Amino acid sequence: MLLECVPNISEGRDDELVKQIISVMKNVDIRNLHIDPDHNRSVITFFGEPQAVEQAAYDMTERAMQLLDIHEHDGVHPYIGVVDVIPFVPYKDTTMETAVKVSHSLGKRLWKGLKLPVYYYGFAAKQKERHDLPYVRKGGYEVLKREISQKERTPDEGIGLHIDAGAVAIGARNFLIAFNVNLNTKDLSIAQSIAKNIREKHGGLKGVRALGLELKSQGIVQVSINLVDHAETSLKRVFEWVEKWAYEYNVDILESEIVGMIPKDVYFLNMEKNLRIKNFSSALLI
Repeated sequence: MLLECVPNISEGRDDELVKQIISVMKNVDIRNLHIDPDHNRSVITFFGEPQAVEQAAYDMTERAMQLLDIHEHDGVHPYIGVVDVIPFVPYKDTTMETAVKVSHSLGKRLWKGLKLPVYYYGFAAKQKERHDLPYVRKGGYEVLKREISQKERTPDEGIGLHIDAGAVAIGARNFLIAFNVNLNTKDLSIAQSIAKNIREKHGGLKGVRALGLELKSQGIVQVSINLVDHAETSLKRVFEWVEKWAYEYNVDILESEIVGMIPKDVYFLNMEKNLRIKNFSSALLI
């Protein structure tokens, strides 16, 4: 049995620090590392037997807690902790039930061993409202810090927030495609408006979540997209909608990028050219 894990850590500007954090992960196959300085976030994709994957996620979290301080973090992407999210994804003959069991086992261990509060989401959610990650992470760390004592915001494992590490969301889910589209403008309101227009929540495309973000280091803005159901909505269709709205706002698309890895069945002929993907490689296909 193989399980995929795609943790997101709140550090993307110090490559050596990120490498130190992932160096403790043993007995798993680390297939991809995506480091983003504007998001100040790194996404790690690795595979292995469920027990080995759980242990690697625990060791990685412990090391991140030793090296990172949530109070020093600055990035445009929403976050609630130094290790923001740890999703488990069934692969090949592994079941969702296994992914859920690993999620709950890791969550209990992180609170017991490291005193890191845990929220469960996706198929691992213990509260129906927490199925969707945006609900769990609503408002980010600063808002969570103010609302942590409210009943609807208390962790599933633990009490309060860790003084230096915040909290972590752990989930079991199907494959998710993280896809960013960069626009040739500094106007953040345009990216935010396009994100609103394409996201399912506001009547856009099914299975699409999106944010408009500023990339200060590049002097541009970005539509940051999570496609949670690529069988319902293709990546090509998502790009076409961004392109359509960019045309409406009279801005050009500079390029796009894939964050992490994507299933092979998402790929189509000349996809990298048609979607202007700057970082495409066959190594990104699962």
